[in-house]
Amino acid sequence: MSQAQEPQNTEASEATPATEETNSTDTLPSLEEQLQAAEAKAAEAQDAWLRAKAEGENIRRRAQEDISKASKFAVEKFASELIAVKDSLEAALASDKQTAEDLKAGVELTLKQLISAFEKSALLEINPLDEKFDPHKHQAISQLEADGEPNRIINVLQKGYALHDRVIRPALVVVSKAKA
Repeated sequence: MSQAQEPQNTEASEATPATEETNSTDTLPSLEEQLQAAEAKAAEAQDAWLRAKAEGENIRRRAQEDISKASKFAVEKFASELIAVKDSLEAALASDKQTAEDLKAGVELTLKQLISAFEKSALLEINPLDEKFDPHKHQAISQLEADGEPNRIINVLQKGYALHDRVIRPALVVVSKAKA
């Protein structure tokens, strides 16, 4: 009986690896399943890429719109300040019975409004009398012999203006030169 049991054990031991192979084959996905899973992942990645691309385009488009609006309405604050100055000038001209003193007082008040509008918009006046000549801020019209240091501004013919430290109109000046 022991010999008969041995062959049965051999068969049983041979049957066990075969059963394990079938079990391990059942747990591994088939090639079709692997392909479907890979295709699903690729579709998800493509969808995510398309969404990211569309979002990038939307951001770019909104930024362009913001830039367009900013440049279009950049002077809005300054323009609203100038409207008050224009109203004051029109009111001064509307009255027929003004004295020269009243007209002068009104013009002085209007000038104060204009100066205030310039200050609020960072539009600064360049009045360089007695300063050293700077070709970046000043435009020399002529030179005159004068006492003192050469290349000093001795006369300002027209004030200049700078907007946020950028010269938009240089001051027209007369510059000194050394006496001969």
